[in-house]
Amino acid sequence: MSTALMERLRKELADTLTPARDLAAKAQAEGRDLNDDERAAVTDAVTKANGIKSRIDQAQADSDLTAQLGALGDGISFEPGAAKGADRPTEGLWTPRKGETVGQAFVKSASYKSLLSQATNGRFSDRQRIQSDPFGAKALVTGVSDSSAGAMVVNDNIGLQVGLDAFQRPLTLRQLVTTGNTTSDTVEYVRVASTTNNAAPVAEATSSAAPTAPGGAGALVNAAGGGYKPESAMTLAKVTTSVKTIAHWLPATKRALADAGQVRTLIDQFLRYGLEEELEDQIMNGDGTGENFDGIANVSGTQSQAWDSDLLTTTRKARTKVRTVGRSIPTAYVMNPADWEAIDLLQDNENRYYFGGPQRLGQPTLWGLPVVECEAVPSGVAYVGDWRKAVLWDREQANISVTDSHADFFIRNLVAILGEMRAAFGVLQPNAFVEIDLTA
Repeated sequence: MSTALMERLRKELADTLTPARDLAAKAQAEGRDLNDDERAAVTDAVTKANGIKSRIDQAQADSDLTAQLGALGDGISFEPGAAKGADRPTEGLWTPRKGETVGQAFVKSASYKSLLSQATNGRFSDRQRIQSDPFGAKALVTGVSDSSAGAMVVNDNIGLQVGLDAFQRPLTLRQLVTTGNTTSDTVEYVRVASTTNNAAPVAEATSSAAPTAPGGAGALVNAAGGGYKPESAMTLAKVTTSVKTIAHWLPATKRALADAGQVRTLIDQFLRYGLEEELEDQIMNGDGTGENFDGIANVSGTQSQAWDSDLLTTTRKARTKVRTVGRSIPTAYVMNPADWEAIDLLQDNENRYYFGGPQRLGQPTLWGLPVVECEAVPSGVAYVGDWRKAVLWDREQANISVTDSHADFFIRNLVAILGEMRAAFGVLQPNAFVEIDLTA
């Protein structure tokens, strides 16, 4: 490989890795893990860098092999009639060097110099007859042999162009809910079931006499002297949830991992994504049985909004319930992409899009709130609420491990690649969420 090409590959490697290292350094400096976008960017950079590094290593190996061939003995060269270290012949028949084109060989030959000598002041006359000295190859130029045109044929190693993104859905819920950490296998938290607010103005006491009978709403009747404050109530429930394990694995041969560096990267990326996808499904749809989360769709105490007139009316009334019943500030609507499409395409009587049409840019919104599209939400249902009141506690973030100590994998040169994570989930105030029926 030429020095110029080697330098170009090394520069390409540096340009690929530098942004990824900057992202990792930034996360480390801020004392946090990589977010999903940063992790995807770093993974893509590592995959691309592995491919470039393989090309550099292969080129270096070819260069070393060529050097060894030239050092086998004095007088041995890649060109007939040329001693080791001698200049290449410039006349007569020739054998191309590996990687050299016919044009490159010709411009270095005496025939080319003879042709230039026929020019006057660097130009040829329109009527001048121009002819170079004979210049030919010693042997037939073929695409099979490395000593002929085959030397110019280089394997095109383009790797996997599509990647795994084509088979993965965007994941959005983890960024929406509150994220915490736990160092235990069990999490206890307080869930607010109901509140009663009896706050009221209270007159100044006029006597120190004791009351004679209790009254309604925390007041007192026949309370000589007055000055008694009303009593409010709050119903709390202590909820205990255990940390759940989400995991899956893939088998692979040691040879596949050794011969194709991209295979390990692809498997790692696939396994990590699978964990996050299942985590999103559990946050939304976990039914609370066995090892499943108590998800938003099934937790007890959430509100519901039935279909009312049309999509816009229904979604607006649901937002009101978060404020008036849940006493919370809604932070987002979450719905299936198909349902958001139906809303986004709504038009008035003059066929004008309510939401700006195809030229609208930026974050989609509905009734002043961000709209988050999530495939974990089934079509025909949507949710609005204060998503800060749903908490995901990380016990062990997604990790990848490899072992041959599974079944008879050791004697078969197989390995098991395992992706695993542990987390717990809870809803602090269920009535801060409203399930919306979007079907007429």
